[in-house]
Amino acid sequence: MRMFVTGTDTDVGKTVFAAALAGALQASYWKPIQAGSLDHSDSDTVSELSGLPPERIFPEAYRLHTPCSPHRAAELDRTAVDCDSLEPPDVDPLIVEGAGGLMVPLTRQALVIDLIDCWQLPAVLVARTALGTINHSLLSLSALASRGVSVIGIAFVGEASPDSEEIICALSGAKRLGRLPQLNPLDHDSLQRAFRDNFSLDDFR
Repeated sequence: MRMFVTGTDTDVGKTVFAAALAGALQASYWKPIQAGSLDHSDSDTVSELSGLPPERIFPEAYRLHTPCSPHRAAELDRTAVDCDSLEPPDVDPLIVEGAGGLMVPLTRQALVIDLIDCWQLPAVLVARTALGTINHSLLSLSALASRGVSVIGIAFVGEASPDSEEIICALSGAKRLGRLPQLNPLDHDSLQRAFRDNFSLDDFR
């Protein structure tokens, strides 16, 4: 069970979903590139929400200061992202989380989807349920299909939008894995409970 959690866009909820999934599977977690929010990174969020022990949260390969596309954040830090040197930890189960969406540039030559393709990891696509999700989701699923990436399914985040969720899956053929509602409060217990209520671990195995 090694998979890549990606999103249709930035801030769609993929870190919270990745935390829920990693916690439910008792998997390890790795985000190769963090751009911005170094005082409270996505790895920190996953650590808090998943309940995983520290040794299962692998450190980022790159910690970039500016909250923007990694290629530009690296340039501003006067460094370079070497995609050829990136390799997922040799552990199983493993959740790898990408930066932003599939077409986010990591360098001036390489995109997030290039890493997924190179590593041949099956993907979980996280999509918001708000307006615009049909277009973003179908474009993302089409991009994954064009590379021959195996797609485990699509996980929605937000308020229920049955028609949007249904038509995305009908037109793409992607499996609807479930929907994670907005949680208040958001903590380990509420997240794990919501994941158990809305997803089946068998879909990820």
